[in-house]
Amino acid sequence: MLSRDIAPLVEEAAGRIYRLARETPVAPLPGSGAGALVKLEQLQVTGAFKLRGATNKLMSLGAAQAAAGVITSSTGNHGLGVATAAQALGIDAEVFLCSQVGAAKRERIAALGARIRIVGDDPLAAEVAARDAARETGRAYVSPYNDPYVVAGQGTLGVELLRQVPGLAAVFIATGGGGLISGIGSYLKQHAPQVEVVGCWPRNSAVLYESLRAGRIVEAPELPTLSESTAGGVEPGSITFELCREVMHHGVLVSEPEILEAMRFGRAHGWVMEGASGVALAAYRREAARYAGRPTVVLFCGGNPSPQVAALLG
Repeated sequence: MLSRDIAPLVEEAAGRIYRLARETPVAPLPGSGAGALVKLEQLQVTGAFKLRGATNKLMSLGAAQAAAGVITSSTGNHGLGVATAAQALGIDAEVFLCSQVGAAKRERIAALGARIRIVGDDPLAAEVAARDAARETGRAYVSPYNDPYVVAGQGTLGVELLRQVPGLAAVFIATGGGGLISGIGSYLKQHAPQVEVVGCWPRNSAVLYESLRAGRIVEAPELPTLSESTAGGVEPGSITFELCREVMHHGVLVSEPEILEAMRFGRAHGWVMEGASGVALAAYRREAARYAGRPTVVLFCGGNPSPQVAALLG
């Protein structure tokens, strides 16, 4: 699947998801000089961008599929998005989570009416189990990233950015399974190919980055990271691999101290940020000189840090 296949789906998504999702604002990035902006997706209904893709996928289901219910897997934010959309649309939802997902996010998902199942010790294990359960029960599986409708829903951020930021030169995007960067990048590739799409990873969890370097999806060592929502492996055969190869201009790896410093900077300016948002900001701060004076957006993809991560911010 190529960006030209995804871009029309993004336009379709932009015509329907705002029944549940909202357009989020951009704001100047303090201390960065002219040109740098942040996209405040932590102001999304669920506090993270994942609602966009979840809403688009659930709205794309036929009547019989919707009646049967859906299964998904998540590190937290995608589960919140699916549960929120399912509740609004009257669709039964079951969310597979691994043991790494904290109680706070589990409770938020359950409070929206979704059933929770804890499987395995890492996100990819929960993902595989959820897809198997969906296949066995005949229910639709809502992938966190490996689905064209989910990718297209995330791509609506690209539509907003081109409208909100005249002359957009670059966008920095925290990357896990690749759904967000694939959606935004696919839309920009077709409508504003001059915009640089920069993938941002925590050095401690960079499976897709290493896969892109290797030219195939690989396993890579993972260490704990503040960027909880981008942690975990990539499903074999994921559409996001080829999409990222096509639409991403370059990637940046950042350290845990850099992520924490970026999050503390955001907090000092009144922004609630989760680790993934800190990844994008840390990457931009490292490369800021390259983009000086050019309209550049750092995507704050969410504001749902676990209590453990929030406690580190002081």
